Amino acid sequence: MAEIGAVLLAAGASQRFGWDNKLLAPVGGKRLIRRLAEEVLDSGAEVVVVTGCDHLLVEQSLEDLPLRFANNSTWRRGMGSSIAVGVKALGTEALGSFIIPGDMPFLTSALLKYLIAAFKESRGASIVYPTTRAEGQRNPVLWPRRFFPLLASLNGPAGAKQLLASFQRFQRPAPVEDEGVFIDIDLPTDLENARSRWRPPKP
Repeated sequence: MAEIGAVLLAAGASQRFGWDNKLLAPVGGKRLIRRLAEEVLDSGAEVVVVTGCDHLLVEQSLEDLPLRFANNSTWRRGMGSSIAVGVKALGTEALGSFIIPGDMPFLTSALLKYLIAAFKESRGASIVYPTTRAEGQRNPVLWPRRFFPLLASLNGPAGAKQLLASFQRFQRPAPVEDEGVFIDIDLPTDLENARSRWRPPKP
């Protein structure tokens, strides 16, 4: 089993995006959720994909990848409930786990490996996350195993941000120069902007 887990959140209904599920939208020739899942797998993490809305379509998009699914039947309660379902599904060997929103098309395995290295430097004691040049906290967050019970008790729409704020002395920010890796997809215009990054430059 992998030492590091990754809970990939893919349960939401993309209400701000519109009628379509943004995670199933193609970006650079691949569906958004698949593009992200492949990068997370390349980091060497054990991946648990939390599904909910459109769970069959999400699973079909990832059916040949070496990952596991955990269905959140109460996904309408919000992100916190999905985090709880995913953390409970992690293997017993995981020393820590990422919590990764499923709408980050530019997240790379290189960034994840960088965060894993910082986590190992802390001997698995620190909550590690990337920061911008302005020192703003960004996703994904890598949590030590000792916080799993708290993550598994989350419920509702708030996610783990409030929990993170409660443990400032255990945090280890990791500065990142390329802020493009933090782009996420909320609106159709965000998707179009993301797609434009894969278009060949004009001569």
